[in-house]
Amino acid sequence: MSDWESASAARALPPARPRKLSKVPFVELADGRLQGVVSSGSDIERVYVSSVAAGSYEFACSTNNNRPCGGARGSFCNHIFALVTEAVLQYGVERVARYLRVDAADMDAQAIYSIMMGARPSQADSAAAAQVFSRFLRHLAYVELPATTAPLPELQWFPPTRVVV
Repeated sequence: MSDWESASAARALPPARPRKLSKVPFVELADGRLQGVVSSGSDIERVYVSSVAAGSYEFACSTNNNRPCGGARGSFCNHIFALVTEAVLQYGVERVARYLRVDAADMDAQAIYSIMMGARPSQADSAAAAQVFSRFLRHLAYVELPATTAPLPELQWFPPTRVVV
């Protein structure tokens, strides 16, 4: 058993390249989608929850209170382009392309975006966007905690075991 397998902390992969969190503070490859939270370019208090489905490239973009994005009417909006760009910085172009099932020779964020351009808006409900935004808020809460090595109660998933002899 390696050292990290017996450790009490999860192993984290460093980002492929450093990225600024002000435009896209949260990006993840999860639930069969590239999804995340993108800051509004016009209103500092507004964020958008954007996603692109792997394989079909169906997309969705709405505000955190489920109002549709004005730029995502029939084609990708700038929020989705920002999401793809930041995902490539975070995870690397090969991993993002493999996850989204994009096939291109010379890959970069622009190539991935160009291949997916003919996608349709998703007909999915707003539950997925709500889950993404909820995970983002949970991550923010952990960032605001003071640095400590003490255990966090909400991260103690496993109950203590008692050995009955």
